[in-house]
Amino acid sequence: MATAGARVQTATFTRRKVPLAVRRRRILIAVADHSILIALSTMFLAPFVFITLTALMSHNQALSAQIWPHPFRWSNFVDVFHQAPVWRWFANTLIYSGLATIGVLVSSIPVAYALARLRWRGRNAVFMIVLIALMLPPQVSVVPLYVMWSKLHLVGTLWPLIIPNWLGDAFSIFLLRQFMLTIPEEYLDAARVDGCGELRILTTVVLRLAKPAIAAVALFQFLYCWNDFYNPLLYTGNSGNNMTLAVGLTEFTRLAKGNAYEVQMAASLLFLIPVVIIFFFAQRVFIEGVTLTGVKG
Repeated sequence: MATAGARVQTATFTRRKVPLAVRRRRILIAVADHSILIALSTMFLAPFVFITLTALMSHNQALSAQIWPHPFRWSNFVDVFHQAPVWRWFANTLIYSGLATIGVLVSSIPVAYALARLRWRGRNAVFMIVLIALMLPPQVSVVPLYVMWSKLHLVGTLWPLIIPNWLGDAFSIFLLRQFMLTIPEEYLDAARVDGCGELRILTTVVLRLAKPAIAAVALFQFLYCWNDFYNPLLYTGNSGNNMTLAVGLTEFTRLAKGNAYEVQMAASLLFLIPVVIIFFFAQRVFIEGVTLTGVKG
């Protein structure tokens, strides 16, 4: 038998090309199914596109009815740094956002763990106080806080913005508590059997399991501080050395020569870019932390 030398012919299959009419029909059906999302996306992207196009225009084009810049003027982004101390504003904003985010995590995680996993008298009452603080508008307490910081001679610095975040945040405590309630109790009991105390359980078990919620809280806090306008205007509005980017952008109307809308749009675009980059890099962790945070308890 000459089976070893037998040749096996393999048939090659070629995928049939989809007709143009069928592909067109599929595209139309996909557009129809996502028409609402496409419309909302267009509405969301329209201001961003307008800012980008205006930032690339010359001064005369920005004051005219033209939509498309010709030619593209990339030097507007360089003029931003020449007309205002943007690097100082950027450093102040980064210091404020970074220290505030660290402070919220350090102060809120132990409180959330105590409200979620420790059994002690008055726990529910304390959690109700946290919820009340969450519902309380910040403008209610702004006058006594401003008087307090003024007496401490800290108005005009970044400390009135940073220090309160090291004393806990109601929203962060609530979000972390809800996530910690979803952690199986068996993990904590196993750690207690091994002789771990509550502090060690928090640092070695809970923190590892609560990474998505912690990342979501950190992202929320960082974006809030980065975009915060009210508090920096209140406490550092008269201090040019401690001004943040959100407040500094309003100064371009005064610092820019004439109605330099193209430079103002370039500054706004530079202000948006770090936030967009951070969100896209942390999008997976952010969505995971929000979706896994239940409403238990």
